[in-house]
Amino acid sequence: SWKPVAFWRWDVHEDDVCGICRVAFDGCCPSCKTPGDDCPLIWGKCSHCFHMHCLLKWLETESSQQQCPMDRRPWGKPGIPAHLTHPHPF
Repeated sequence: SWKPVAFWRWDVHEDDVCGICRVAFDGCCPSCKTPGDDCPLIWGKCSHCFHMHCLLKWLETESSQQQCPMDRRPWGKPGIPAHLTHPHPF
């Protein structure tokens, strides 16, 4: 009998952490209970990456001035690159 197992990870360096919450990208942000589709990563035009929930909370603050928290450039329309939304094969 088969007992399939799935494995996925974000296509980011293993040591990378969210610049806002400082939690590793393979973990989840403080707002979520489990990593994965419910806690996606988001990239800006400046190429910085954050947990989506962390960035959305940041952008809601008055002090953010709608700028990237890492380099203070205007935050471009965020997105998740298509090649990063699919699981990696073993």
